[in-house]
Amino acid sequence: MTATLDGGHSGLDFRLPAALEAHAPPEARGLSRDGVRLLVSRGGAHTHHPFIDLPGQLDPGDLVVVNNSATLPAAVRLDRLSVHFSTAREDGTWLVELRRRTAKASEPYGGGEPGEWLPLPGNATLRLIERETPRLWRARLDQDVEKYLAGKGVPIRYSYVDRDWPLADYQTVFGTVPGSAEMPSAGRPFTAELVTALVSRGVGVAPITLHTGVASPEKDEPPYAERYDVPEHTARLVNLTRRNGGRVVAVGTTVVRALETATGADGLVRASSGWTRHLVTPDTPPRAVTGLITGLHEPRSSHLLMLTAFVGRETLAEAYAEALREGYLWHEFGDVHLIQK
Repeated sequence: MTATLDGGHSGLDFRLPAALEAHAPPEARGLSRDGVRLLVSRGGAHTHHPFIDLPGQLDPGDLVVVNNSATLPAAVRLDRLSVHFSTAREDGTWLVELRRRTAKASEPYGGGEPGEWLPLPGNATLRLIERETPRLWRARLDQDVEKYLAGKGVPIRYSYVDRDWPLADYQTVFGTVPGSAEMPSAGRPFTAELVTALVSRGVGVAPITLHTGVASPEKDEPPYAERYDVPEHTARLVNLTRRNGGRVVAVGTTVVRALETATGADGLVRASSGWTRHLVTPDTPPRAVTGLITGLHEPRSSHLLMLTAFVGRETLAEAYAEALREGYLWHEFGDVHLIQK
């Protein structure tokens, strides 16, 4: 399969065939979680592996940093609309996205007015306060949101996924701290057995927390502020790994964002928590992270701009052309890309 990749202000532009969108979890396709494919980009070369070969792609003394945020059932469905709960604010309000329900899933909905009340299932009421972004409202629910979602919510699903799947299919083996509107999907292929294989090889594993907000699959938008926490022991392990010549490999763009937020001008990572708007781009390249395990991202997404900060636009374009040609699968249930500087 051939592909044309053109320059765009947010990274790369290309045509993604519908046949290369992962419509279901790999388990529904007869695979195990770690049975997806792994594209490895290193030194300008691109090679193909099963994901279970990941330990062999890393060296003793490397450090894998994972996101331990667990996924919420963040979508609440009404008759004609869905409300996607994105991000908890410190004052008890939430950022939410209103979406019009369709036969397949949902699409952006431009309605709503400040002060409007929306009746939700279970005798709950959501009050729209003001627009935070062109897509997102700041709103307040008259109940505890996470408890409410546990009873009335379902995982957020977009039109390329052909049916609802249980919340367990949207959790990673690392997820222990609930808070993400959408799964930190780069960690999904990991299993307890694969983590054991990494540790047995001498590769360290350390957590951060970054609660992901809702994506913008129909729009090319940069991410907005998200909550994160880089604990002291993870910061210490990152600095020690770098000092000893090992690689720091982030599992997901969320991990890159958190670690780079916590990195000072001296290149050292320090314990840090709060809200981050930090973007990694060619103009603000990574200082602590030297490798990235990530999914395959949509055309023009801001994530692609981050990836160019690791390997350069030409190498990334070659990698994506290779993925398209070899039939790799996109999105949260798809295949995986390991990028090493």
